[in-house]
Amino acid sequence: MTPPPPERRRDLPRRVRFEADMRGVPLPLEGRGGGYARRGKPLLDGALALIASIVLLPVFVAVAIAIKLDDGGPVMFVQPRTGYLGRRFRLFKFRTMVVEAEALKEALRIHNIHAADSPDFKLADDPRITRVGRWLRKSSVDELPNLWNVVRGDMALVGPRPTSFDASTYRMAHLPRLAVRPGLTGLWQVSGRANVDFDERTEMDMRYIRSLSARQDLELIVRTIGAVTKGDGAC
Repeated sequence: MTPPPPERRRDLPRRVRFEADMRGVPLPLEGRGGGYARRGKPLLDGALALIASIVLLPVFVAVAIAIKLDDGGPVMFVQPRTGYLGRRFRLFKFRTMVVEAEALKEALRIHNIHAADSPDFKLADDPRITRVGRWLRKSSVDELPNLWNVVRGDMALVGPRPTSFDASTYRMAHLPRLAVRPGLTGLWQVSGRANVDFDERTEMDMRYIRSLSARQDLELIVRTIGAVTKGDGAC
């Protein structure tokens, strides 16, 4: 994909603010005062993510060994993702696909379950997924390294999932989903996941941002545990 012109990248924050204002979506991190979104949420998310990373260290080690034994390739998959106000950051995941997965992507785009021209790319039975990777995806264990992104401040525990494609490819109506930091889980994760298209995801994300609260975050974390247990929408 051709990167957007530098001036368009610099203009993204303004465009996000404008579209969010037009659609009644607040920018919680730019509000006045020291409320939950600006102070409590980042501190709580960072602390919980750090504790979880330490507690889950044996799981990280076991998964790393399993990936290495499976095909001998890299354990981690690091990919640029789109975050707050369209800023790009490096997201960490356990590798679940063959090493040459990105090179094979274009040849498989015609099988995209969201249609060939959709910015979202998902395959119903992706041939690039490894044996270990299939289980990691089904259980969502592949996303556990996202906790490091939460500790670093790139992400939150709950929020819109960050996209691999640049915000310059978003339609204007999609931009308000960038009004908060992206999350490890969110409404999309508990509402069908891969079975939900990007337009529906954006509507869910805007609904989440409009009613952002500690209670909603806690409820979504609890619901995520149930969704992961059932493997609902995993792809």
